[in-house]
Amino acid sequence: MRAYDWIFFDADGTLLDFAAAEQHGLEHTFRQFGYPFDETIRKRYMEINHGLWKDFERGRITKDDVLNQRFSRLFQEIGVVRGENDKAFEEAYQNALANGADVTEGAEEVLSYLKGKYSLYVATNGVASTQYRRLELSGLKRYFDGIFVSEEIGFQKPQKEYFSACFAQIPGIIPERTLIIGDSLTSDMAGGLAAGIATCWFHGENEKNEEQLPITMEIRRLTDLKLIL
Repeated sequence: MRAYDWIFFDADGTLLDFAAAEQHGLEHTFRQFGYPFDETIRKRYMEINHGLWKDFERGRITKDDVLNQRFSRLFQEIGVVRGENDKAFEEAYQNALANGADVTEGAEEVLSYLKGKYSLYVATNGVASTQYRRLELSGLKRYFDGIFVSEEIGFQKPQKEYFSACFAQIPGIIPERTLIIGDSLTSDMAGGLAAGIATCWFHGENEKNEEQLPITMEIRRLTDLKLIL
């Protein structure tokens, strides 16, 4: 008997190439508004954004706080005049980001292999409208039996309540026969452990399990899943 019947996939950084979408979205939006943009600004934005999303995962702030603060903080640091443009800039960035449909290498191959063998779901903390559009444009949406976005669920990964709400919408699901695959230790892996399901960490060669989490398995390429599922 195989170990799993239900599989949750994270979206950004796992199935979708968020780095490529982010780079394009930032370049496009800064150019649209006529603001200066270079590698230093990009790196500082990523630091601010990453920190805010971590606070969101820990339940310290809301998603609205993330979206309202990330550019306003950056603009304050780089001397861009703030005000009404903060909200307009965020909206324009979300629109640009939604068109970023680059997929991670091997994503479609492995989903095609798994489809029909397992019940497949997306579990993401991203902005709902952006995630649905990117999954549609990428062609990956058709592989999934359901998409669970924290914005709609009311809780976020890694909260146990997020997964409980997802499970409540999947008839007959058995947590002990469920696996989550993702690139984030603090969101996907910690969330899977909180929910009592198996975990598969998808990561680069130089990344270490600094959280010392008892992860079920690790992969370096998505296509490695064809060898273990």
